[in-house]
Amino acid sequence: MIVEDIFKALADPTRLRIARLLGTMELAVGELAQVLGQSQPRVSRHVGILCDVGLAERRREGSWVFLRQADAEGPHAPIIEAVQTTLAIAETAEPAFAALCDADRRKLAAIREAREAAAETYFARHASEWDDLRALHSPDAEVEHRLAEALADAPLGALLDIGTGTGRMAELFAPHAERIVALDKNLEMLRVARAKLQHLPTNLIELVQGDFTDLPFADASFDTVILHQVLHFAADPVPALAEAARVLRGGGRIAIVDFASHDREELRTRHQHARLGFSDRQMAELLRDAGFKAGAPLALAGDALIVKIWIASRRGAAPNKTPAALTETV
Repeated sequence: MIVEDIFKALADPTRLRIARLLGTMELAVGELAQVLGQSQPRVSRHVGILCDVGLAERRREGSWVFLRQADAEGPHAPIIEAVQTTLAIAETAEPAFAALCDADRRKLAAIREAREAAAETYFARHASEWDDLRALHSPDAEVEHRLAEALADAPLGALLDIGTGTGRMAELFAPHAERIVALDKNLEMLRVARAKLQHLPTNLIELVQGDFTDLPFADASFDTVILHQVLHFAADPVPALAEAARVLRGGGRIAIVDFASHDREELRTRHQHARLGFSDRQMAELLRDAGFKAGAPLALAGDALIVKIWIASRRGAAPNKTPAALTETV
């Protein structure tokens, strides 16, 4: 009986904490082990129990296993939603449980900050050679041609290039867009992009420092959003896609260029990739949940990695959000 099994699975403090964390974001088993202060095999056993009753789902990516809350549209979605609601109420009503959850979230934030710092250090160290590094991973000229073709059937309008790096995407689409905002978190990257884009009219191009999980723009500000070889750096792609959806106008398009799922583990350590690519199914779910209607993906095979292009359109109006901090230009 599913209800009985679920309550049995939740009859453990550690599994309650895991369920609460997974209600917030997708996590790697190793991240959960660090947050909980327990061995990875022990955490894996707890996770297995939650997965067996349908409260969580596993996704293997190379040697890493990621966990997330079970599909909200699955057969047991009402029960899963009720469990998360109950845990949220328990956190407000039970000081001891609230303290545990708060400590867990603070530990998780510290882990994520350390990984982001490592990625930023990498970007700063390789800013001037970023185009060369990218060329090692994919046939850029062909990718750019196919991406341009995929976006050629409608006006680009106001375009946001998230994670602009050296500014190559902004440079490529500048002749076809009304205006372009090129955003990157790393100031050294933005300096490289400014040098590459300095020949463009200042009223056409704007360089902005910002994070793709908290875009410094009002709702429905853009007609097109591009994430070119960016999403694999996101420990959790959900907030980044939610923000992209928020700043897009209804009917606006998102173009994601990234790797298909692969097992090149060295990219984690050598190039700070948080994700070893994305499967079509995974990307379709991410886009759907963020409010997009996706078209058929395009695949471009390379020597070692397959590059995919996913194009999707924003369904309806952008969700409301309190305006972020004023845009900081550099």
